Amino acid sequence: MADASSQIARTVPTRRAGRLREFWKYFSENRGAVIGLYVFAAFAMVAIFADFLAPYDPTTQFRGSELIPPFWQEGGEWAFPLGTDAVGRDMLSRLIHGARFSFFVGIVVVVVAATGGILLGLIAGFAPKWLDTLIMRLMDIILAFPSLLLALVLVAILGPTLLNAMIAIALVLQPHYVRLTRASVINERTKDYVTAARVAGAGYLRTMFVTVLPNCLAPIIVQAALSFSTAILDAAALGFLGMGAQPPTPEWGTMLADAREFVLRAWWVVTFPGLAILVTVLAINLMGDGLRDALDPKLKRS
Repeated sequence: MADASSQIARTVPTRRAGRLREFWKYFSENRGAVIGLYVFAAFAMVAIFADFLAPYDPTTQFRGSELIPPFWQEGGEWAFPLGTDAVGRDMLSRLIHGARFSFFVGIVVVVVAATGGILLGLIAGFAPKWLDTLIMRLMDIILAFPSLLLALVLVAILGPTLLNAMIAIALVLQPHYVRLTRASVINERTKDYVTAARVAGAGYLRTMFVTVLPNCLAPIIVQAALSFSTAILDAAALGFLGMGAQPPTPEWGTMLADAREFVLRAWWVVTFPGLAILVTVLAINLMGDGLRDALDPKLKRS
């Protein structure tokens, strides 16, 4: 008996290691995905250690140092490597702390949207036809509106803050998780292993969350990666329109909004936040493509 238990204990980690090796094999075939993963990892490290990496406080104003261009030497030193904005705040420090806000927005939006979407999708997949129809028609109504416009309306109702912007973006992205989860559940619930679990006496909750849900996670993980980049873009768009993070918060969209009137005579105050958004979103989308290739059995090459 003890030998059998020890054999099982050794087999489970071995299977997990084999799955990880298989995942990395297919993921690493996409060079863009690997580059995106490295850029995303760097982005996460910058967000986590922003307090140590930023040379100044992002809200500190240096009087007399307004709109200093990048790489301007003062006293033989580069006091502001990426220049300053219109009120003398260090651009590098604000970009670094902006990464923290963007990372936080992405995490919160994905967690909230995925949690609510998976629950509703599971309910719709197992519910009677009338409840399934009701849930899906509500999701269709949400999807019928342009996502940014609907987020703007929700923020206008709730109030222009970063927290309300995250709530609005999460609600707008939730229908994608509902539809994905429901489709996967309907595909899985007729399979033999689900029937066997029911015959063995598994209740609805156990069947939903233990038996079926783990086999529906692949498309949800890919959607989560893509939603992360969408959340960053939408938060930046709301911040640019004055409906997201409010000054002096060092959020990339808000930084672009503050720099609009200086675009012709101080290119750096617009270019660097725009590049930060571009590189981050592109890296996450590339990583999402790699996740799709590695997790979708139909795309795996022998």
